[in-house]
Amino acid sequence: MPHPHRFGLGLRKPLYADFLEAATPVPVDFVEVISENFMVAGGRPRDILRRVRERHPVALHGVSMSIGSADGVDRDYLQRLRTLVDAVEPLFVSDHLCWTRFGDFQSHDLLPLPYTEEALRTVCDNVDAAQEALGRTMLIENPSSYIAFDGADMTEWAFLDALCARTGCELLLDVNNIFVSATNHGFDAHAYLTGIPAARVRQIHLAGHSRGETLLIDTHDRSVPDPVWALYAGALERVGPVATMIERDDAIPPLAELLAELDHARAIAALGVAA
Repeated sequence: MPHPHRFGLGLRKPLYADFLEAATPVPVDFVEVISENFMVAGGRPRDILRRVRERHPVALHGVSMSIGSADGVDRDYLQRLRTLVDAVEPLFVSDHLCWTRFGDFQSHDLLPLPYTEEALRTVCDNVDAAQEALGRTMLIENPSSYIAFDGADMTEWAFLDALCARTGCELLLDVNNIFVSATNHGFDAHAYLTGIPAARVRQIHLAGHSRGETLLIDTHDRSVPDPVWALYAGALERVGPVATMIERDDAIPPLAELLAELDHARAIAALGVAA
């Protein structure tokens, strides 16, 4: 059974006033926040989130669970996230297919995994532990990629397919990340869309990127470019109606500009429904 289309924005500090002080709610179906920014007991961050939650459904998106860590997921982290989940009752709880931590070292970066059977077993164990601790199904996001490991047993999309099958997790499909990785590594982005388990996709991210000397970089600091919009249309043909969000983390423009981008996503989705 298809999931309903929902259209949302990432809630970042420059947008707090727009969401908290407007006489009428901002015309979005949900907002997404970075989980770690609100995994505190009380204080201003939690008060802001509580007030936003009174107006909009909220999705929690993490950047530090480190589901690829060989030493497992951090139990204290999961306990604090569970407290936030219970308070917010979010639409989704998501994190990335990556690792960020080893022992006491926290990189604060989304580091890549080798797509091997050994790594798959580790990620599956960690996702199982996280879902048990949180008491709910997680969404796992495909990363942007700048290096490829020798000796990979499978493609990224095959890895995600196996991960979903073994753990019951679902997917947050970042269309910009697919475009960035496909460009950097020379694979067919549409083959990626064909290979993912379409029924497991619950949410889509849309964002912009920058061009470095030799690679595209997933910077989230500009508007969604035309090739990513085109790939989004192809993704919707594959996965059907799912939640879509504009993700902007730097050089954040006025709210009206983000809402115009979100309207463009709505228009593309409407064309797919009409077809």
